Amino acid sequence: MYPMSNLSPRRAAVLSFIRDRVAGLGQPPSLAEIATACGLATRGAARKHVLALAEAGLVEVTAGQARGIRPAGMRARSDLLRVPVLGRVAAGAPIGADAGLADILTLDTRLFSSAPDYLLRVQGDSMIEDGILDGDLVGVKRTPEARDGQVVVARLDGELTIKRLSRSADALRLLPRNPAYAPIEVEPGQDFAIEGVFCGLVRRG
Repeated sequence: MYPMSNLSPRRAAVLSFIRDRVAGLGQPPSLAEIATACGLATRGAARKHVLALAEAGLVEVTAGQARGIRPAGMRARSDLLRVPVLGRVAAGAPIGADAGLADILTLDTRLFSSAPDYLLRVQGDSMIEDGILDGDLVGVKRTPEARDGQVVVARLDGELTIKRLSRSADALRLLPRNPAYAPIEVEPGQDFAIEGVFCGLVRRG
């Protein structure tokens, strides 16, 4: 293995950042993130340092992947999970569903009450009293069933929304957690389905 003492301070900083990022978040950094964190002017400059580290056997680079940089020999942690990000969900009035694959994140399973099948980006502020904010990524566990009081992702007339489910003998409602929004009454015969239940969130700075 190439000795660390032979690395320039800048290159050692790049290597340390890559190691810390993968060890801490389970997700390799992008070239842009390396450049920003290590004071490099461009992604191209970050790429040169990464390729030099790869030639020295200190990192492994997977071609064609935006986050394909990993410290050499670092094993995957068993408490990490790769989760697809599938578009967005409304916390407010329902918005049109967008289920296109937007990203794949490697996340610590301890962030969630159960392992999510996918993440959706929240748009709106109707769930702020439950700590779900605009821009959050919410973890969703696929299930067509949910208990009264659970936070669910529901499809209503072809549109997705995240709300607290309220079931009674004669009514089905989707409750916001912001007094500025009115409950959504689900009418008999209306196109309605529970897509999954909320199991945690990721807030990216």
